[in-house]
Amino acid sequence: MKLATVFLLSTIKFLGGPLAGSKMGLGFWPTLGLTVAGMMTSVFIISGVGRTWVLHRQQQRRLRRVPVFSKRSRNIIKVFKRFGMGGIAFLTPVLLSPIGGTVIATLLGVPRQRILLHMLWSAVLWGGVLTLASTRIGHMLHH
Repeated sequence: MKLATVFLLSTIKFLGGPLAGSKMGLGFWPTLGLTVAGMMTSVFIISGVGRTWVLHRQQQRRLRRVPVFSKRSRNIIKVFKRFGMGGIAFLTPVLLSPIGGTVIATLLGVPRQRILLHMLWSAVLWGGVLTLASTRIGHMLHH
């Protein structure tokens, strides 16, 4: 049950995985592995159905005559233009969510394999940092 909780939390909100793993007393490596696996499961699924979803969203916007650009979408495009897919991937675990970051990358037309590659290194990087931080902070609080 502990393992499933860490995995499932990481599919939706990345930070939840390391925090839950630390709180439940899981070690560094199992928590990191489940956190990365959870995020990558979301990325894999969303990037797979993403193109169809993007076309659907574009059609819905045209029908409702909703503006394409909002303040938030302009900021995302600025990050993408300046830092590319690496920037989106870097921000995904801490500011966005695995689903949100993948949707953004898909909307911006990034090929699926590039999305998967960039999200993987980001998940490993942030998973390691957040898991280490949560286990250290948890250890300090218990002593």
